[in-house]
Amino acid sequence: MSYGYELILDLYRCDETKFTRKSIDEYFRILCDLIDMEKCDRYFWDDLDTPEEERQTEPHTIGTSAVQFILTSNITIHTLDLLRKVFVNIFSCKEFDYDIAADFTESWFGGTIKNRTSMERE
Repeated sequence: MSYGYELILDLYRCDETKFTRKSIDEYFRILCDLIDMEKCDRYFWDDLDTPEEERQTEPHTIGTSAVQFILTSNITIHTLDLLRKVFVNIFSCKEFDYDIAADFTESWFGGTIKNRTSMERE
């Protein structure tokens, strides 16, 4: 018996204009519709309301992180603005189509999937 399904994606050479809260929120909305998941709470972590002197400055830390809780678990995303990379994890106790999720994610962020891992949790 499977207890969960997970898709892990690393995308490179992405369109960094898609790394905004508004765009990421729209990504979550459409993705959840495509893979038939019910959205719940969503949270962002970034430097938007952080004083200039306290903001992240390293290329591997500048970006937006977000968690979209879904009824059956969560979707997390981490963007690296200066490096034009996106890292996505989709985990759900409900089965979903890995190919639909991967193809949409690649298209939405305009990048190339460099690493793709999918697994069933038992």
